[in-house]
Amino acid sequence: MDTDSVAQLVLNHRQFLSFLERRLNDRALAEDVLQDAFVKSLEKQDELRDEGSSVAWFYRVLRNAVIDQYRRGGARARALEAFARELEGAVEPPPELEATICGCVSRLADTLKPEYADAIRRVEVDGVAVQDYAAEAGITANNAAVRVFRARQALRKQVRASCRTCAEHGCLDCTCSG
Repeated sequence: MDTDSVAQLVLNHRQFLSFLERRLNDRALAEDVLQDAFVKSLEKQDELRDEGSSVAWFYRVLRNAVIDQYRRGGARARALEAFARELEGAVEPPPELEATICGCVSRLADTLKPEYADAIRRVEVDGVAVQDYAAEAGITANNAAVRVFRARQALRKQVRASCRTCAEHGCLDCTCSG
């Protein structure tokens, strides 16, 4: 991509941002997508055959970026729906068993990545709503739900690795050292 083509892209920054904002309904997201598209355009500059059509070519890059964004959003929505279905079938353990489980699981949660440990602690142990946790952590509610989902997966692996028989057979007298 020659310097004139790059200059044309820079000159059209506001139009590109406006194009994305109309399609994504979120200025911050539009700015992120635009920055990513600028980076990708530099990586894919060999696809540009006619230097004079860099703006038209970049709009195609932006359209593809919007489509990708909607696809990712659909995947997030499906993960959230699965998470909601999982919560509907949840059963609360008796208080004495809950204390034992919480102690063991809390020790194992401390071995997770810090953001996962925090998500588990705030949402599962402290009972903070996912949206409230998102606000505390400075992330979107969708991001928080995904983080909690991944933290649960990581914790499940830790429980299986640490407690083995208890995790597989549901022992009530867990003596793992966590």
